[in-house]
Amino acid sequence: MDLLQTYGPALLRGFGVTVLCWALGTLFGMTLGLLIALMRHYGPRWLNWIIQVYIEVIRGTPFLVQLFVLYYGGPLIGLRLDAVPAGLLGLTLYGSPYFAEIFRSGFRAVAPGQIEAARAIGMSEPSIVRRILLPLSLVSALPALVNFSIILTKETVILSIITVPELMYQVSRMSAETFRFVEANLVLALFFWGLVETISRLGRRLETRITKHLLERT
Repeated sequence: MDLLQTYGPALLRGFGVTVLCWALGTLFGMTLGLLIALMRHYGPRWLNWIIQVYIEVIRGTPFLVQLFVLYYGGPLIGLRLDAVPAGLLGLTLYGSPYFAEIFRSGFRAVAPGQIEAARAIGMSEPSIVRRILLPLSLVSALPALVNFSIILTKETVILSIITVPELMYQVSRMSAETFRFVEANLVLALFFWGLVETISRLGRRLETRITKHLLERT
């Protein structure tokens, strides 16, 4: 309790930064991943090859290495970012290929006959994507989207390496000043456990609502 009284405000600020980085990184990564999936679904073959190289490079290298290259190597090409924007960009780039593959598998789960029927009655491709492809693919893709969002929460601890003042950064500071590493890391584990449980419950509730909405439409 004495640790919480002394370091509680700093830990709460760090947790707030963690939640912010996770939320924005997930949102931006999911948006970019959706755009990548749509470009692979509708784009020409040469664009698909370029996107495939991007996906394989990001998925084949550790997030820590990507973050170091972005933050410390960026100035070599004129890209100078503060720690927090660099962390957000790193999470976005790291998460987008995984989200893209999740969306792509969701697209493939949609029955081709439904797309063909929509085209037969004269629906435009944007309308097909908005009203048929995305809603139906989201039902099958949502569990995987939630699962990878949870994985991204744990990746935020790496942002402390580039001095983003998130929870791991504050816990490391507390450990260095008090030499009480077990208690500090236990607090870290409890914070992340609460965040993961919250995301899981919200994901299950969202999945139930989407499924119910689609059933009412049909």
